[in-house]
Amino acid sequence: MKQAGILKNIPIFSCLDDDELYELTNVAIKKAFPKNTILISEGDATDSLYIVYSGKVKAIINDENGKEVILSIFGPGEYFGELAFIDGEHRSASIITREPTEVLIISRDGLRDSLSSNPNLAFNLLVGVVKRLREATKQIEGLALMDVYGRVARLLAHFAKPKGEKQIIEEKLTHQEIANMTGSSREMVSRIFHDLLAGEYISIENKLITINKPLPYSW
Repeated sequence: MKQAGILKNIPIFSCLDDDELYELTNVAIKKAFPKNTILISEGDATDSLYIVYSGKVKAIINDENGKEVILSIFGPGEYFGELAFIDGEHRSASIITREPTEVLIISRDGLRDSLSSNPNLAFNLLVGVVKRLREATKQIEGLALMDVYGRVARLLAHFAKPKGEKQIIEEKLTHQEIANMTGSSREMVSRIFHDLLAGEYISIENKLITINKPLPYSW
């Protein structure tokens, strides 16, 4: 029942009725993994779709110098692996758990019947792929056109959620993770945070970042 509820809240499965959702849960395998476990390695040859049931994971690649670049962070109800799921090619990124995590794994064969009987499901899957492509394009544009201050500010704004009159970042990001997502160094991120705190743009309490006023995108 709970698995069906999670699937129903995922946009790509929103077109399925209750019977179809329950049928899908019968082919979904739930697995638990501890923190810092590699679920998928870049270059792996698998074609399953993964849905985060609980916990969080990060998608990473390594640049030519071996430096980790974080592409995305996925939490409960979010999914990954859709590219290899669609085309059967090798995995384009590695997936590592950020904390103890449970995932639902649906093989291509397990979803094939649902796809054939419900064209809207295939369309929703493509919409999800296009959304990820647009996000990747924006990320590339940011790396190319924004300075480090702008990239860090945009990242904080991306993770911020409204809470009353303020914006709260509940994701507990380390300076190194922010550096890995913005193409900068941990030292530079620490310097930017020092400036943002000094200017009272942000405040930090119990590791939660609060955005107090619009962030500067360049200094």
